[in-house]
Order: sequence, then C-alpha cells, then structure tokens
Amino acid sequence: MSSSFLTRITRHFAHNNAIGVTSEGGGSAIPANAEKATVAAGCFWGVEHVYRKHFKDKGLIDARVGYIGGDRTHPKYSQVCGGNTGHAEALQIIFDPTKVTYRTLIEFFYKIHDPTTLNRQGGDMGTQYRSGIFYHDDEQKRIAEDVTKMANENWWRSGNKTNNITTAIIAATEWWDAEKYHQRYLENNPGGYECPTHYVRKFTYPEGYPAMEDKPVEKAPPATPVAAPDTVAEEQK
Repeated sequence: MSSSFLTRITRHFAHNNAIGVTSEGGGSAIPANAEKATVAAGCFWGVEHVYRKHFKDKGLIDARVGYIGGDRTHPKYSQVCGGNTGHAEALQIIFDPTKVTYRTLIEFFYKIHDPTTLNRQGGDMGTQYRSGIFYHDDEQKRIAEDVTKMANENWWRSGNKTNNITTAIIAATEWWDAEKYHQRYLENNPGGYECPTHYVRKFTYPEGYPAMEDKPVEKAPPATPVAAPDTVAEEQK
C-alpha cells in the first residue's frame, strides 16, 4: 500500500470539514443549454481543485468528484481505493458552452496530468487512478478523439514515438457522487494531499489545429432557469 494512499485515507478522519454546496456561487441558475463533461485523471481532489481554479467565472457552473466506470452500485471510497469496484476517481463538470467549450476542457485535461502512465498518477497506483474521458454524446467522442490525437502527436510524444497516451475514451456509465467530505476537498483543507502531477503545463498548439470546426453552440432561449443543486449526496454508509 503506497504512503500517499495512507496519507489520504487517514487525513479524512482528521479533517472532515467539507461544505455541501458545490456549484459556483452556491445554487446559481443552470442555463438551459448547460452541458456535462466527465474526466478521470488520478486523485480527484487535485483534478477538481485545478479545474475550479482555472475556470472560475469562465464557464464552470458546477463540479463534483465521484466514481464512474465500475460494476458496483453505491461504491464507497474505501472500496474504490482498494481497487475492488472497477471505478475510477473522476470529476464531473457542468459548464456553459457559450463561455467555455468542451474542446477547451479536454485540452486542459491533457495539460494537468500525465496521461502516459497506465493506471498511475505520481505515487498513486491502481486502476482507480486511470486516465479516462467519459463522453456523453457522439460530438464529445469526436472531439475527445481529435484532442487526444493532437496531444499524442505533439504534447506527449517521446522522440519519434507518438502513441504514448493511455487515456481511455469510453461512453459515460452510471455516475456516483463521492462522499461529502471529498467535495471541494483542497479548498476546505488547505495543504491537503495533492498529486504532484496535477499542475498546468505550458503546451503550444500545432499549426492547423483543429482541422475541423466543432459543432456551433446555440444560445439557450429565454426560460425560467433551473436552480443548481445546493447539496451533494449524503455520505454513503
């Protein structure tokens, strides 16, 4: 068992200060045309923290950490960390596509972790730390594949080898919110464990990218907004 895992799981019992509100502004309205993006890039604490920090007031409406891609219902953190459920630690983002595009979120995904290490980020090892993009429709799949191809050939190439990325691109399956104390963990526990691979890399984009324009986003018609959730699921017992 890695020392980073022990640090993470014991820290929970010492610092359980999470707030139940996860949406930016705490219950702000969700536009009718809001979209969802789901990614896995290792320990979800750092992934959520860096996305929230970078996209605050830039289109991020809500972000939740949780579990996806497994074969057990209502998984607990201890079960997922043990590698017994098949789930990945993941982040689910609700975003305004008129302010930030899905492509931008996926490009950012490849900047903030190391997608070349199979089932591992830094000292965190196991399938629960795998790199993955869980698409919600065919357009997201196309964009994820296009960004991955670009990142493989330019950002994460090694010499002449351009197939280093291990990220799985698969259809999103059932999502499970993580326990309440995981939401906004590093915001509520400054100095808490953060995987050393989670930082923004300064990559440049190749000439002619992207080759194909993405599907244009239509602005939502005037409508009564739906209130964003102001609580996360109760801690699973």
